[in-house]
Amino acid sequence: MLNHSHVATRLPARDLDRARAFYAEKLGLEPVEERPGGLLYRCGGGRFALFASTGTASGDHTQMAWEVDDIEAVVEELRSRGVVFEEVDVPGFRTVGGIAHVEGNYPSAGTGERAAWFRDSEGNLLGIGQPVR
Repeated sequence: MLNHSHVATRLPARDLDRARAFYAEKLGLEPVEERPGGLLYRCGGGRFALFASTGTASGDHTQMAWEVDDIEAVVEELRSRGVVFEEVDVPGFRTVGGIAHVEGNYPSAGTGERAAWFRDSEGNLLGIGQPVR
C-alpha cells in the first residue's frame, strides 16, 4: 500500500520567516509552493516542508539528509555561506574538518558513507552524505 507512495519530510519552524531566510541564504533553496504556515521545497526527486510550530524537534538525531556526489565541495560551499558544521569526537566516531567516515551502508548504497551535519535556524539537525562505493 505505501511502498509506491512518495515520502516527504516535515520540519518544524518556530519562526517561518527566519527559517525561509536560512534556507535561501545559507542553502540556496527557495520554496516551490507556500500556504499559510508552511513552505514546500523540492530537491531532486524528494520534497520537504517547513511548518510553523510552537514546538521544536529534539535535534538529537538527523531529521533529513541530502545525498551528494562531492561532500568536500558541498561542505566548502555551505561554509562560505555561513553554515556551521557539527564537530563530533566520541570513541569510534569522529569528524575531521566537519566530515566523518561512517562504517557500513545499505548494500545498494555502497560500503560506507562520508557524512557531515549542521543545524538550521530552528535547531533541526540536517545531514549531507556521500556514499563510499
